[in-house]
Amino acid sequence: MTTAPPATSISPTTGQLWARARGPLLALALILLTGIVLAALQSGSRHDALDPRSAAPAGTRAVAELLKERGVPTRVVATLAEATSTAGPDTTLLVTSPNLLTTAQQRRLHQATSLSGGRTVLIAPSSTALSALAPGVRAAPHPASVEALAPRCTLPAATAAGPADLGGHLYSPIASLPGSGRPDACYPVDGRASLLRLNTPAGGDTVLLGAPDFLLNENLAQQGNASLALQLLGSRPRLTWYLPSLDDPSATGGRPASDDTTGGFLSQVPPGWIWGTAQLALAALLAALWRARRLGPLVTERLPVAIRASETTEGRARLYRRANARDRAASALRSATRTRLSSLLGVPTAHSHTATALLPAVSARLPHSDRDLASLLFGPAPSHDTGLIRLADELDALEREVRAS
Repeated sequence: MTTAPPATSISPTTGQLWARARGPLLALALILLTGIVLAALQSGSRHDALDPRSAAPAGTRAVAELLKERGVPTRVVATLAEATSTAGPDTTLLVTSPNLLTTAQQRRLHQATSLSGGRTVLIAPSSTALSALAPGVRAAPHPASVEALAPRCTLPAATAAGPADLGGHLYSPIASLPGSGRPDACYPVDGRASLLRLNTPAGGDTVLLGAPDFLLNENLAQQGNASLALQLLGSRPRLTWYLPSLDDPSATGGRPASDDTTGGFLSQVPPGWIWGTAQLALAALLAALWRARRLGPLVTERLPVAIRASETTEGRARLYRRANARDRAASALRSATRTRLSSLLGVPTAHSHTATALLPAVSARLPHSDRDLASLLFGPAPSHDTGLIRLADELDALEREVRAS
C-alpha cells in the first residue's frame, strides 16, 4: 500500500515577501521623495504666465523692467479690491485674465474703471466678459492665429510701433458711448480688430487686446512689440498689473463668466507638483509592467499532491447534492451528452445544443427508438434525486445505442 507524499506549504514566508518587495518599495520611496523636494523647491518661486515677476519665456518681467527704467512703477495685485482702489486718471490697469472673473466682479470692475479717467487694458476678453466690461463690442466666433500684423489705424501708439505680434480674439464695435468718440480699430484680421481702443466718458479709455504674445519675454524683442507695449502700458505714471485669482474673497458665491477653456484648476497648480505626480504615475506603471504576469505558453508545474479526477467529480457531485442543485446537475449531464452525440452524428459543434439540428440527426440514426428524445435531451430538470439518477442512466443508454448503430 502506497502512502501519499506529505503536503508541503508553497506560500512564501514574510522574509521572502520582503526580499522580493524591498527593491521596488525603496525605488518608489526615492522617486516620491525626489518629487516632493522638486515640487517644494519650484512651487515657491513659480509665477503664472503674464506675471511681471517672472523671467520665464511666458513671463512679462522684461516689460516691467523697461517701464521701471522710464519711471513707471508696476504694482502687482491679485484681488479685485486692490485693483479697483488704484483706478484713477494717472493709472493704467492691466487685467491679464478678465474671463476668470465672475459676472459680479466684472461689473464692479467696469463701474470702477469707466469713470476713473485712466486706462484699462483687457487681455483676450471673451464675448461673455465683453457684455460687462466693454458693452457695445462684439467678439468674433473664432480666434485668428497670432502673427506679425500691420497696425492699419491712426492710433499713435500703433503707428509708432509698426508691425507687432497680434491676432487671437477679434473685436468689432457695434455701438459707442455718447460723446466717447470713434474707437480705434488696429491690427485687423478680416475686418475685425485685434487691438481695439474705446474712449470712456470720463476722459479715459479701454484697450482690448486679442492676444498677449507681444508682451511676453520671448517675443518682446521682435517686430515692434516692445514699442507697442511701452506706449500702451506707459501712458500713465503708474501701472497696476491685476492677476485675477480664484482665492479672491470677492469671487465667493460667484460664477466664472468665461466661456473659454483657459485657466481652470490645472493653471493654479504649481508645475513642480504636476511633474512630480507624472513621474510617480510613470514609475508605478513601469513597476506594474515589471511585476505583471508574463503572457506566453502555459508552464507545467508539479503539484505537491496528486488528486484523481474521480475524486474531483465526486466532490463536485456532493456539492450539487448538498445544495439540491438538480437543475445544474441535469444541465451538465445533458450538455455533455449532446456534445458527444453531435460528434458521433456529424452535427456541427455550434449546433450541438440546438434541438432543431440535433434531434433530427438522432432520430435518423435510431428510427425505431421509442424514447422521448426531446424530453430526454432538452427537457426540464428532475424534481427529485431518483429522477436525476434515471436521467443519467437513460442518457448513457442513448449514447450507447448511437455508438452501436
